[in-house]
Amino acid sequence: MGNNMKKIKLDIVGLSYSQTQSGAYALVLGEVSGRRRLPIIIGSFEAQAIAIEIEKMTPSRPLTHDLFKSFAQAYQIEVQEVIIYNLVDGIFYAKLVCSDGKRSVEIDARTSDAIAVAVRFDCPIFTYEFILSTAGIVIEGNDFVYLENINETPEEKSVSASVSGYASISTEELKTKLQEALAEESYEKAAKIRDELNKRKAS
Repeated sequence: MGNNMKKIKLDIVGLSYSQTQSGAYALVLGEVSGRRRLPIIIGSFEAQAIAIEIEKMTPSRPLTHDLFKSFAQAYQIEVQEVIIYNLVDGIFYAKLVCSDGKRSVEIDARTSDAIAVAVRFDCPIFTYEFILSTAGIVIEGNDFVYLENINETPEEKSVSASVSGYASISTEELKTKLQEALAEESYEKAAKIRDELNKRKAS
């Protein structure tokens, strides 16, 4: 197993409109016992599904994730935990650990769907150390929670190329920019700078 596969419990610390991808949201998960944050870009439908449940708003008809919950509970199946178990080419892989009291089954899911289900079953969300150490961003200072403008349709922003011209900046400057991005809570910008820094470490 090794320390790398140690399960680390995560909380949802934020959900905000994505700065770089039109129509997308940044879901920020944080380790319960530490300062690292995991920003995950998700679609607006899944973002709404998560926000509605966190803010305890009741949609007039059940959303897909509500339907999933009703369906599971009708057959006495509980979702016990969600695990974000892999990260390949920037894509997070998640699974639901479900049980009917007799046997436990793991079901593969998109991370955004898995989190939307987790908040409905009120079950813990975990990831592994190797994922946090690869994709986590360390926060200095106070934490925050924000869940805003989730139901407002943002103006269409032009989707800028995601290569954000960081390649030409010195590593020292990038580190400064990373701290600035974190101070502004621009997690996505921070994630891009982090990726560029990681690329340099690797090469």
